[in-house]
Order: sequence, then C-alpha cells, then structure tokens
Amino acid sequence: MGAKTSLLAYTDGDVAELLRAGAVARPDATAALIARVFPGWTVEPADATSLDDAVHPPDGTAYAGAFPGVDLVCDRRLPLGAPSRLPDRLIEPGRHRRVISHAMHSVSDWFAFSVWDNGELVRSLSLDPDNGVVENAGEPFAFEAPFWSGEHPVLPTQGWPDQGPYPLPFHPLDLGEAALRGLFGFILEGSPSQADIDPDAVELHGFRLHDPAAPDPAHMQQLIRRMRRRSYTYADDGSLVETDLKNCGQPGAG
Repeated sequence: MGAKTSLLAYTDGDVAELLRAGAVARPDATAALIARVFPGWTVEPADATSLDDAVHPPDGTAYAGAFPGVDLVCDRRLPLGAPSRLPDRLIEPGRHRRVISHAMHSVSDWFAFSVWDNGELVRSLSLDPDNGVVENAGEPFAFEAPFWSGEHPVLPTQGWPDQGPYPLPFHPLDLGEAALRGLFGFILEGSPSQADIDPDAVELHGFRLHDPAAPDPAHMQQLIRRMRRRSYTYADDGSLVETDLKNCGQPGAG
C-alpha cells in the first residue's frame, strides 16, 4: 500500500452525490475558501489537478475546489493528526455544515478521520500499529463495523519468520480506504465499485502557499550552509575549538 491523504471537506450533504454529476469548482469561491482556511498566508495560483492526485499534495502546494454543496481542501500541512482537536480556523468555515477530515500515511500505517456536524464532534478516530488506538470518540460509522468485528484481520506474510500478531484487529489503511468510500465516494487503491465516483473526473484548483509566520526558507538555507562550514578539533589542552572548513587542507592550515 502506498496511499497518503490530507483531505478536508465542508459539505451540505452526501459528498459523492454532490460531486457525481460532473460538478465544476468555482474559481472565485475556491480562492475565498483557501483564504478562510489559511488566513494571512501568501497565495499564488498553481496548476490544477484531479482529486485522486490532489489528496496528498507536494510541499508548498494546496489543492481546493468549491463545488455546489461541497468544498474540498487538500494540503499536507493541515493539522489533522489529532482529529478531535481540529483548530477553530478549520471548523469555522463549516460551522453550520458537516466537516470531514481524512488523513493517512502508508509509511507508518497511520489513519485518522473525524466528522463534525454544525460545529459538534460526531466521530473521531486515530490509530497506527506503533501507538495503537490514539483517539476513538463517538459512535463508529457503518463502514467501520466489519473491521471492529474482526472480519479484516492482518494475516502473516508468507516467508517472513518470527512474525508476531499484528497489534491492531485490522490494517489502518484498509479502514482508511473504506472511510474514503463511505465518506467521499471513492477509493485510491483496490477495485472501484460501480457506485464509486471517478476521482480522476473531479478537478481541483492548485495554489502555492506560504505561511508568513514560518521561518524564511532563504534564511534557513543560510543557517544550514553556515553550520556545514563549521568543524571542530581538539586543542593541545584537550578542549574543543572551532575550525574553518574553508582553510582546511590549505598550506599552513591546522
């Protein structure tokens, strides 16, 4: 599995049904959505892409779409790791709507999601094999039931010795795909069903974002280069002294 997501939705109804009929994102409303979710950030337009490619954007890039009845935002900097504690700036745009967060990462087998109705938390779950169930609030959704009842155990991999039991009753990414289908109407891996929407047919607008409160990249690069030029050696008395790498290896240096 290689699926990764960082996806947020504000919706007035079933996401899949609202996206199914070839909905087109409105540019002005999409730009306003980005401004609400990232207040004060510097925003520049970027290339558009389809929903299946947008769910885990590259660094510095966000994708979004304001469709009739549903708004989507994808950015890996969205703070979705503790879904029950989404910041107010993410809840406020959907205060009178349903807010859905979905995040998973295949490197750590981590999955988290939350659902909020009219500003109130309905469901929150976060889990991975190293930390177990980190959050589990609210009543599970119907798509979760087969996983909690043991219908999707993680079986040992043939040919791998000394495998202990998987620390969770199911693989988090398997539930993550089920949550994508149950909440958004599509999947990233596996075989789509006839009821799924085609995420490749849903286009999102692209944006390059910069947080003015974050460290300046050029300044950080200067610091890194300065640190790389520093080296230390032992003086005759045994103390550490800094040397200048620019002079190392030159005649008379050291």
